[in-house]
Amino acid sequence: MRVITGKARGVQLKTPEGLLTRPTADKVKEALFSIIQFEIPGASVLDLFGGTGQLGIEVLSRGASSAVFVDAREDACKLIRENLKRTRLEEQAKVIRSDYLAYLERCRETFDIIFLDPPYAEVFLENSLNRITEIDILHSGGIIVTERPLGKELPWEIDGYTRSRDYKYGKTLLTIYRKA
Repeated sequence: MRVITGKARGVQLKTPEGLLTRPTADKVKEALFSIIQFEIPGASVLDLFGGTGQLGIEVLSRGASSAVFVDAREDACKLIRENLKRTRLEEQAKVIRSDYLAYLERCRETFDIIFLDPPYAEVFLENSLNRITEIDILHSGGIIVTERPLGKELPWEIDGYTRSRDYKYGKTLLTIYRKA
């Protein structure tokens, strides 16, 4: 797993041992950043299910101004910090160990881009999408980027948001919601 482009281009990111974290496949990551490339410069970013930190690190490398990484597991937070150090992007980042819903309950920041790439088998994606749209932490015109497996449905209609088509890569679907 590596940073595709930008300031940290080519830097290899550490990956976790075991199966608790599922990093985004390189082909999916490349497609995702091709889709959102014009949203990134100067953006404030929330990577709500940080894992390895690869999505937030990629946007920082491509010119985002800041990123907040949230993960409930201490080993994941440690890995994100290590990867930020490897890429020399730690000054623009904040790593928070927290359950995603607990973080959203106390979140007072607003963002331009929010990444939602939670464990596939759980209802975390649906819950976080609902909560984010309720608490209004996305700037006007900002985007929520979701990654999910084939067969997992998401709502077409969310008040105040427009949904993109699904982008399919193997067994993975990407969907983007834009705040009106």
